[in-house]
Amino acid sequence: MRAVESAGQMRAVVEAALAAGINHLETAPAYGPAEVHLGAALRELAIPPQHLLLTSKLLPGVDLASGQAQLRASLQRLGVARLDNLAVHGLNRPEHLDWALQGDGAALLGWAQAEGLVGQVGFSSHGSVALIERALASDRFGFCSLHLHLFDQERLPLARQALAAGIGVMAISPADKGGRLYDPPPELVEDCSPFAPLPLAYRFLLAAGVSTLTLGAAQPADLGWAVALAGADGPLTAAEQEALARLAEAGQRRLGAEACGQCRACLPCPSEVPIPALLRLRNLALGHGMTPFASERYNLIGRADHWWEALDASACHRCGDCLPRCPHGLPIPDLLAATHRLLAAPPRRRLWG
Repeated sequence: MRAVESAGQMRAVVEAALAAGINHLETAPAYGPAEVHLGAALRELAIPPQHLLLTSKLLPGVDLASGQAQLRASLQRLGVARLDNLAVHGLNRPEHLDWALQGDGAALLGWAQAEGLVGQVGFSSHGSVALIERALASDRFGFCSLHLHLFDQERLPLARQALAAGIGVMAISPADKGGRLYDPPPELVEDCSPFAPLPLAYRFLLAAGVSTLTLGAAQPADLGWAVALAGADGPLTAAEQEALARLAEAGQRRLGAEACGQCRACLPCPSEVPIPALLRLRNLALGHGMTPFASERYNLIGRADHWWEALDASACHRCGDCLPRCPHGLPIPDLLAATHRLLAAPPRRRLWG
C-alpha cells in the first residue's frame, strides 16, 4: 500500500522482499495503483506463482454482480488466475458482517471459492471486540487481520482464540499504527534498551504466536527488519522479558497515579466517548514520549469513517457516570479534557480513505 509512486518503486520493493525471504504479499484495490504496479512487478520478475502467497481484499457492501466484476478486475490487474487469500476489507460494522455471512457478500465469497478464483476467505477488521468475536465464531473465515500491537493489546485474546481454532492471524501495521516505532522518541528508546523498540514489538507478537507480521515497505531499505528478524520466533528470552517489564515500569512511573489501566470498566459511556482508547493515547504520549504518534491518531478521530473512533474527548459532557466504576479512582473527565488539550491539532489526511 505504500510502494505506489511508480511501477519501478514497487518492483524494487518486491525484489527486496523476495531476497529477504518474504513469501506473502498483501494488497487491495483501495490502495490506489498498488495492484497495477504489483502485477507489473510480478510479470517483470517472472516469479513462479507457487513461490508466493498473494492476498487482496474487497470492501464490504457491494452487490453480487459488482463484487464479481471487482474480483475479476483485481485478478486482471495482478496478472494471476487465482488469489491464495481474499479478505473482506474492513469488516468494521455489524452490517458488514451480515453482508459477509448472509447477504450478497456470502454469495460473492462462495462463488469466488467455487469458481477456484480464491483459496481461503478471511477479513480485516478495525471493529469492536464483540464484532470480531462474532466473525471468528461464524466458521466462515480462514484468516483475520487485526490491530495487534505491543502498545495496544486489547485484541490479543482474540488472536489467541483464532489461532486455537486454526484461523490464521495477521498483525496490521505493527511498526506504523503500532506506534511509529521506526522513528521512536528518546524516552521509548531508553525504555526498551538494550533492544530497539521496533524489533522488541515484533518479537512480542511473534512470541504470542501471531502468524504473519506486516512491514508496509515503501522502499527496499524498509525491509531490513525482515532480514534482522528472520528465524526470530519462539518464546521471549529472559532479557526481552526484562526489557518489557522495564518498559511498563517506566510508563507507570511517568504517569503516576493517573495511568489508565485499560480495564474498560468505565464503559459504556452515555455519550459514547471511547474513554479507554483516548486515555491509551494519553498513556503513550506522557508515559513514553510518543506524542507525535498519539496526536496523529487522535486527530483522525471522526475523520476516518468506520475505520477509527467517531468521537474525541471533547464529546465528554462530564456526567460523571464513569467515575464510580473506575477501580483506580481516576478523574476521568479531567483526564479527557487534558488529553484533548495535549493532542488536538489540525487534521491530517489518512493515507487511504
